[in-house]
Amino acid sequence: MQSQVIVVSRKKYASSLFWQPVAVGQNTRGYAASLAKTVDKKLNLFVEYRSMIGMGARKLGHRAGMAVAAAEIMESFAEYSSFLAAFAIPNGFWVVGARNGIIIADKLYETEAEAKGEYAKIATLPDWGTLIAPNDWRMPRAIEKVLEDLISGDTKITLKAVSNFKGNAFALVLFAAFIFGLFYFFREPLLRVVAPRPQLAKVDRKLAEEYKRKLAEKNAEINAAFNPPAPVAAPAPEPIKMPFDSLPDKYARADICWRAIGFLMQPIPGWVQLSADCNVDAAEARFRRGYGTLADLHAVADQLMPGAQIAEMSDSDAIISVRLPRLDTFSSLEEMDADSVVRDINSMFQLIGTEGDVRTATEEIMRGAEAARINTVLVSAKSKLTPREFIKIFDAFSGVSIPKISWDSRARIWNYEVKIYVK
Repeated sequence: MQSQVIVVSRKKYASSLFWQPVAVGQNTRGYAASLAKTVDKKLNLFVEYRSMIGMGARKLGHRAGMAVAAAEIMESFAEYSSFLAAFAIPNGFWVVGARNGIIIADKLYETEAEAKGEYAKIATLPDWGTLIAPNDWRMPRAIEKVLEDLISGDTKITLKAVSNFKGNAFALVLFAAFIFGLFYFFREPLLRVVAPRPQLAKVDRKLAEEYKRKLAEKNAEINAAFNPPAPVAAPAPEPIKMPFDSLPDKYARADICWRAIGFLMQPIPGWVQLSADCNVDAAEARFRRGYGTLADLHAVADQLMPGAQIAEMSDSDAIISVRLPRLDTFSSLEEMDADSVVRDINSMFQLIGTEGDVRTATEEIMRGAEAARINTVLVSAKSKLTPREFIKIFDAFSGVSIPKISWDSRARIWNYEVKIYVK
């Protein structure tokens, strides 16, 4: 098997890692151990980078403490949310790429034909921030760069072993030393506790139980006479939960939809991308069969989109979906009246030349027989702006909710649904 190690300026870097997004707050070492069991038991090394985890293996030449090549390139291209690059190196050709901050390609190829073919397939995705490739490949819009100029050599992002045997053994030794120290300092009180005590005279158990019962009855009579039970107050009704009391940050919501749609809209040979939707809890993409098969769809999707669910709507239509991680929420309500918000948003749409439907509405919240009405402003718009750019239109407003973001692959346009809660 070809070694997946890149040497730059006499320093070794690990490449061809298996990358997977990690949920916020998840234990990375435990998640790495779980991936090793389900994907490949030989994946015995891992690295945590941003919201991802990369898995490596000693059989590929990787070692604990080795720097990670893909992370170095991500740092060099920090100003781009998406990039695709190919580099000719002494032991082959390395292809690396990222979409919306998620690494989707990291592979060292032995032959130029393999590397060029994989690069050309991935480059069909839209909206690349920058494209890097050797000049003799003649790839559209691509420029050539030298790998040595992009890797600094000073990095703390290195591989670690999935197994933490040494750390566990050290913790066990410390625990044993702690127990021994406790026993040493408190040995005399402990010995007095376990020393045999003189036997007391035996007491008739039945008589003792009868005495305790009568004493308890007498105490209950006295308590009832002098301390009558207080009247129990009816529990106060819970207030109605307003939707604006638990809104996620609008920028975080737009960003997670942007990354989720980019993750799902990856090319699958023989299948055509139609559209993608990002709702409150999940994102999904619709595909239609061209010349491919259902087996091709499952094989490629399992490799490119680990963790995604595939629903076959027919033998030619399928939906691939992924659950979204939960975002932190807080209370947010716009102080301006609804008419002022509508006027300001329409003015901004006119300035940037975007058509949108902006109108006022009333939302009713029910809890049993109790009801509350909330004033809202509903916005529907089509735009070429990405979610990260479109949400800036609402910088000045509070109480912003984004129920749905959609991408139409054929029209190459974004559809937005925005709701603003106002006083």
